[in-house]
Formats: sequence, C-alpha cells, structure tokens
Amino acid sequence: MTLHRNCAGLTRRDCLQLGLGGLLGTGLTDLLRLKATASSSDGTAPKRQAKACILIWLDGGPSHYETFDPKPEAPAEIRGDFKPIATQTPGMFFSEQMVKLASISNQLAIVRSIRHDQGNHGAGNHYMMTGAPPRIPVGCGAFVSFHPSLGSVTASERGAPAGLPAYFSIPSMTRSGGPNFLGAKYAPFVVDSNPNSPGFRVRDVALPAGLSEGRFTTRKDVRKSVDSMLRFEDAIAADPVKAQDEHYTQSYELISSTAAQAAFDIEREPERVRQAYGRDPFGQRALLARRLVEAGVPFITLNDGGWDHHTKLFDAFKNKMPRFEASIAALIEDLSQRGMLDETLVIVLGEFGRTPQVNKDGGRDHWSNAMSVMFAGGGCPGGQVIGATDRKGFAAVERVLSPENFASTIYSKLGIDPGKILYAPNGRPAHLVSDPTPIRELMG
Repeated sequence: MTLHRNCAGLTRRDCLQLGLGGLLGTGLTDLLRLKATASSSDGTAPKRQAKACILIWLDGGPSHYETFDPKPEAPAEIRGDFKPIATQTPGMFFSEQMVKLASISNQLAIVRSIRHDQGNHGAGNHYMMTGAPPRIPVGCGAFVSFHPSLGSVTASERGAPAGLPAYFSIPSMTRSGGPNFLGAKYAPFVVDSNPNSPGFRVRDVALPAGLSEGRFTTRKDVRKSVDSMLRFEDAIAADPVKAQDEHYTQSYELISSTAAQAAFDIEREPERVRQAYGRDPFGQRALLARRLVEAGVPFITLNDGGWDHHTKLFDAFKNKMPRFEASIAALIEDLSQRGMLDETLVIVLGEFGRTPQVNKDGGRDHWSNAMSVMFAGGGCPGGQVIGATDRKGFAAVERVLSPENFASTIYSKLGIDPGKILYAPNGRPAHLVSDPTPIRELMG
C-alpha cells in the first residue's frame, strides 16, 4: 500500500501510532452508539440546490499553475514546463495535462481567486475544510479541529439515509475533517480498503469471512436472550443495557440492509463503467462515491494524498495527472448521463496553491495567496471562470474570495443556512460561518 506523505512527514499510520485513531473517523458500531446523544435545532435554511456533495481533496496543495490557472505569458521560471490548452469554453485555458476536463469545461466552474493567510498544511486544511481559521497558530503537520468540518455539519443538518451513515471519507479522513463539538456521531465513516481489489469488502458492513448468515443470526438471538435476562435481573441497569442492545441492533440492521450491501457492491457495475473511471484505487473510489450518492448519502470526501510537490513537480504531474483528471471527468459525465449532476455538487481543491517561482528542486512551495477550485453540478452554472490572479499568478486580484465564501457556497447549495449559530455542549455559541456570503456566480 502506498503511504502518501506531505512535507510534514505524517501519514495516517503515524496518527494511529500517536493514538489519534479516534480522530480519523469511526467504525459503524461506535458511530451508531453515539446516535442517541444527537440533538437537532430549527432554523431557516436556503433553498436546496443539491442533494449531495462529493468533495475531492488533493492533500498537500495542488499547483494552480499546472491545473486550472496556467500563465503562458509569465517568465519560464514561473510558467513551468507545461503549455496551456484550450477548453470547450472560449477564453478558458487549462494546463496541458487536463485534457479530459478541458473537453467538458461547459459543465465546470473554475474559481481562481480564493486566498487566505494560512500557509501550512495544518492551518490551511482546517480553514478550507471548515470555513473557519484556526484560533491559534498551528504547525504544518498538525491535526486540528477548532470547528466542525463541512461533512460533519452536513451530516448533522441533513441526516443519514436508511441503513447508511451520512458522511463518508475515503480512504481516510482529512486532518480537519472531524466533528469537533458536534460529537463523534458526526465523524466520517472511513472506507479504507481498495475498491479496485478483488473481493473488496467494507469493514463493519460485510459479514466477517467464515461467518455464515445463519451463525450471525444465531449470535444475534443469543445476545438478545442475554440482554433480556440482564434487564429482568437488574432493573437498575435496564436503561444502559437497553441502549447497548439498540446500538447492536442498529449495527445488525445495517449489516443486513440490502441498500447498504448494494451501495458497496461495486462489482455490480458493468466493466465498461469501471474502465471509464479508471482501474486504479482513485478511479474506483470515485465510482464508489457515485454509488453512495445514489444510495442517499449527502456528503462524501475523496481524500487523495501526494500533492505536496516541493520537488520534481513536472515529472509527478506527467505520471499522475492524466489518469487522475480522467477519473474526475468520468465521474462528472456519469452523473450527467444518469440525470444526477444537477443535484450532486462535485468539488476539487486542496489547502492552498503553490509558489510562483519553480524552486531549485524542480518543485513549487506553499502559497496561500492564490489557489484554484473546481466546481461542477449542484446547480452551478458551467463554462465560467470566476475571479483572476495577476499575470504571474502571484495573488488573487479580481473577485477576491475567502474560505468563508467557499464554505457558505457549499452549505447554501445543500440547503443549510451558513449563518446559523451552533451551540457546543457547554452552551458556547459558534457561528457556522462568520461571513455567510456564498459565491453568487455559483448559485445559479
């Protein structure tokens, strides 16, 4: 298995060794166990334009120059090795590795002018994943959660479909993708196995190998009898035992749910569809995300590592980008052909852009003054570029936007009021987004 590291040198395995596994998403039984503590609040929400969001996170910070904002008129040490290519949209140019996405630019909206002041991975990730800047300085390798993530808020506000969690993160959780004070019930359900592998199975959803349905049912019946005896024998312990029994019942119902089993049975897909998405881990995860949207899941994050290109950026893009962007284009086209794109918001971004100058190692370093974000579907008018950076790509200079505007757009699209005030268990109020202004050009 490939372990993607950014410049902080941290991997998911490192976090588990540091005892941070609980921050990386929950198992199903733990997720359901916390359901009883959830609370809801009333509020006026904007008109919903999308039923679901697939957020494709390019962890490490992808270069805006080598993706959606090439600078052909800049000096060689800034423009890099790649040439711009025309898209379907007059006047819109992408980097030459983005061939498939260029061919469907009429369905894309590119925001080139989001900027912030958090130039390290930990802080930048938090700001873009929550719409809230970190309250204190954090290190480049930090896993921080000062505010609920976009996915956790969506899970809390929108609820889950029958038999499935409301928020998935595949194959791991982003470092600020957790629920904070909303509680672990709204942490993402992590699918860390590879859907491109033969015999793909999802933990906590498939029956363990060697355990037949008959034996599984028998064990459930035995537990039911034991729990009934405990409740009869000890009235004082009745409520905790009943609650525990209900959590196991919910787990059993999900495992035995035909809807849940169908969502993860990726082998039901025709081989031509699987080939279109790409027969690699990312391509099949994108296909799995589409199947989860079909099952009613409102928020899915595809967390793809390896975008922190301080060295050999151009070689890395040549090797990875053609297949990667083709998988994203296949997802958008598939959603469109199935009549799902208008109600599914697809977003591609990372925590920041990259430096204008190519460094001595053939890479670009962290740069939060400019970044590009791709939107498709969910009622976003396609074939448009929003905002601009200067001629050399140093900074956003036209229609300058913030992570707050980005988060408010997602919430508004999903029918969630970005101006809502949330309350922590201790009663402390927190604005969902401090500036609840969505990007108007994306609102349709």
